[in-house]
Amino acid sequence: MNAIILCGGLSTRLKDITKNTPKVLLDIKGKTVLDWQLEKLKELEIKEVVLAAGHLADVLKEQIGEERNGMKLIYAIEKERLGTGGAIKFAWEHVSEPDAPVVVLNGDVLTTDSLKPMAEKLRKDSEGIIFGAKVEDASSYGTLKYDKNDRLLAFKEKEGVKCSAHINGGVYLFTSAARRHFPQESAFSIEYDVFPKMKDLDIYRSEHPWIDIGLPERLFWARENWSE
Repeated sequence: MNAIILCGGLSTRLKDITKNTPKVLLDIKGKTVLDWQLEKLKELEIKEVVLAAGHLADVLKEQIGEERNGMKLIYAIEKERLGTGGAIKFAWEHVSEPDAPVVVLNGDVLTTDSLKPMAEKLRKDSEGIIFGAKVEDASSYGTLKYDKNDRLLAFKEKEGVKCSAHINGGVYLFTSAARRHFPQESAFSIEYDVFPKMKDLDIYRSEHPWIDIGLPERLFWARENWSE
C-alpha cells in the first residue's frame, strides 16, 4: 500500500501562524501533525510516504529530511498551484507501487481512530473509501449521504444546521481504478472535479475524535486537549 500526505497548501486561514512554518509541522502536544499522521500510517505497515509539498517545501525538507520515525520520505514538490486533486495526481507518480491502493491524508487532520479498520473494509473492485468523521456540530461542514451498506450516495453542501453527522474527514483510500477519473489537466480539485465522477465509493464511519486544525480556534483547542 502507498501513502501520500498533502502538505503544500498556503494555510491562509492560519495567517501568521504558518507564515514560516508548514501546517504539517505545527506542534500538537509535543509532536508535529506529521508525526501524528506517520504513526497512523505505520499501523498499516507502510514504510514509504510521499509528501505532496509546495508552499514552504524547502523548510519542510530541511527540518524533516528524507527519513522520519523509521519511514522513508519522498518529496513531490509542485512548481505551480495544483489544487488538492492535482497534488494527489502528481504525488501518485512518485509512489513505488502505482497499481496498489494509496491512502491519502490531508496535512491538517488528526484522528484517534486507527486506519486499519478502514483499510480492511476496502473493496478491491471499488474506486475507494472515504473516512467519514463523526462530528457533533456539522453546521460548518458538508456532510456525507450514504446507504445502509455504507455506499456513498452524495456529498451534501453545508446546510448551517447544528446536528450530528458524518463529514468528509480528509482521509481517502483509493484503488488504482480511481485514477481514470482524474482530468488531463495538471491543476484541479479532488472534491469538485473528481468525486462527482466517482460512482463506486464507500465510506468508513468513524465514531472517534477527529479534528481539522486549519482554523486558529481548532488549532488552539487541539494544542490544549488532543490526546490518544
